This record gives sequence, structure tokens and C-alpha cells, in this order.
Amino acid sequence: MATFRLEVVTAERMVFADDVNEVVAWGMEGQLGILPHHAPLMTMLQPGDLLIKKDNEEEYLAISGGFLEVRPDKVIILADASERAEEIDVARAEAAKRRAEATLKERPPGVDAAAEAALRRSLARLKVAERRRRKPRGTA
Repeated sequence: MATFRLEVVTAERMVFADDVNEVVAWGMEGQLGILPHHAPLMTMLQPGDLLIKKDNEEEYLAISGGFLEVRPDKVIILADASERAEEIDVARAEAAKRRAEATLKERPPGVDAAAEAALRRSLARLKVAERRRRKPRGTA
């Protein structure tokens, strides 16, 4: 099965680096799937879950936005922030979600972009954490 190198990097650290079969990310226009030999591409990412497939296993990362670049030799994601499922503090993500929802209730839609972005980030983190909790024991 063909692979390509994926690197997920934030300003603080290398979050992920390995050869993978597929990546599915949230671009500005919706979901974007990357397979080996994809055409060169650069796009902005919105907050969401990043699906990484390697062999018959799936891993999810929470991404809070950034950029995705497909190069001939690898795919690089420069993320504003990124966490693996096991790194997510669910209580903190729930609290951030509640704060953002409360802020958005007080203002008309589209007025508070920061609160909308905070809500998207917290929802992405919670989605990734929930996937890890639901995964059956004995699977990677």
C-alpha cells in the first residue's frame, strides 16, 4: 500500500511525523482528502479533527487551524495548535465550549468571530476525545 510522509507541526513541537496512507482534514471549503501522489497544494485549515490512516488503523488529532501543504515528497501541516486524543483535557474543553456558547448567546450571529472560533476549537477537541473513549479495547 502506497504511503507518504506526514508531519504535523506547531510552534511548540512536532505533534506527528510518520509515513501514512491517507489524511483527511478540514479545509476552508470542507473536508479534504490527501492520498499518495496528490497534486501539490496549499490551503488554510479550519478547526476540526484530522484523520490519519496508516495500514488498517486510524488516529485522530484535534487541529485548531493552520495550513496544509502537499509537496512532492511529503505533506506538512503547520497547525496553530494540535493535540492527540490522549492529551485532551475534556473538562477544560467542555468549559471552553460553555464559555463560547454563552458569549454567542449574548450577541447576534456573526458578530463575535473570536467566540465562534473558540467554539469550533472546543468542539474539535471534544470530538477527538470522544472518538478515543468509544474505541474498543485492543485496537490502536
